[in-house]
Amino acid sequence: MSRHHPNVHHPCQVCGKSLPFAELVPGDVVRPAIVERIVKAFPGWSTEGYICHADLNRFRADYIQWLLEKEKGELSSLEQSVIDSMARHETLASDVEAEFQKELTVGERLADRVADFGGSWVFISLFGGFIVLWMAINSWLLATRAFDPFPFILLNLVLSCLAAVQAPIIMMSQNRQEARDRLRAQNDYRVNLKAELEIRHLHEKLDYLIRNQWERLMEVQQIQIELMNELGRFSQRGG
Repeated sequence: MSRHHPNVHHPCQVCGKSLPFAELVPGDVVRPAIVERIVKAFPGWSTEGYICHADLNRFRADYIQWLLEKEKGELSSLEQSVIDSMARHETLASDVEAEFQKELTVGERLADRVADFGGSWVFISLFGGFIVLWMAINSWLLATRAFDPFPFILLNLVLSCLAAVQAPIIMMSQNRQEARDRLRAQNDYRVNLKAELEIRHLHEKLDYLIRNQWERLMEVQQIQIELMNELGRFSQRGG
């Protein structure tokens, strides 16, 4: 039975657990930068053995954290959360709008609706019609018994009160919109940073695999040349 058969168990050189081959990674395919960090922590580790996915992801996260600290200095909580998610293979993308809506109170939801209605053409049309109707009633229909004759002081008071109440409600809604935008920007930053790190990790892994494959091809070619030379010497002796 092949040593790489899925049912064959091998020990992980880090945690010591005996696991099937599907849950292990051969040491010879681990990138040298990761190998250096593994050897520092476990001097007896060899590329001829195996390492489980959980331990390999932990060393990869340590390596990525070292890279970020080298480039950016001290890591922020957002960057640390990205590293932790990569170690646990978690998805960072989330519906920020849905999460934000869950935390809104009844008053905040009402303020958002008032702000949405107050900034619509429907409100402008209705309120414009209300003002025209108010002035028409007090100017013509109730000209002799108007409750708010020209210059419509009561109407000005109503408008002032409406503006005084509406302004803070709209500001409350705008503040929540800014908080929502900050959450969305933070989420986008985490996703973009993780994508950049994953792509960099993938490029390094591909470069290592290509270089390793090229070295093996060169070894095979050298063996073929040696075999051809031996065949040539053998044919010369036979001749």
